[in-house]
Amino acid sequence: MSDDTYYNAFEISPVPAPGPDAVPPEPFRGIYGMPAFVNIPTTDLAASVEFWTRGLGFFELFSIPGTLVHLRRWAFQDVLLVAAESVPEQPPAMSFSFSGVLSQVDSLVEACRALRPDAVEGPRDTPWNTRDVEVITPENARIVFTAAKPFDPDTQEARNLQAIGITPPGETPGDNERHA
Repeated sequence: MSDDTYYNAFEISPVPAPGPDAVPPEPFRGIYGMPAFVNIPTTDLAASVEFWTRGLGFFELFSIPGTLVHLRRWAFQDVLLVAAESVPEQPPAMSFSFSGVLSQVDSLVEACRALRPDAVEGPRDTPWNTRDVEVITPENARIVFTAAKPFDPDTQEARNLQAIGITPPGETPGDNERHA
């Protein structure tokens, strides 16, 4: 791999730089071509909407009554709840992750546990410098809320990232123009 394999492109993301004072962006209500989204089948749209909005912090962007509810949080965090005859009895091994900030972790855990006491695992810290919370939704979807921890160059997590060529923002000059 060459030295320019990775470059700083944080300006295209709504996720703020990690830190103790990181402020989450406002919910994004614009309409755009979604680069990625997840479809979640549900047998009870109303119950699903309640959990996703009250527990996970999404809002209802729009709905087609009895058929579909489009939920969103930040830009590029889109979920389509789709009416279905049945849902899996067990959560899949696969998960859907969405980003937040550290200051949101505790309140998300509390809100989800208030709605479904046994639905939350964590929070737990990862080797890639995030704090993650795993939530099993009423539809048996495996959802991971992930928040970047502040970068500390003296940690094992920082060494793990540096070993694969990822350096903290600001350590190397941004050259997104060359890569765009």
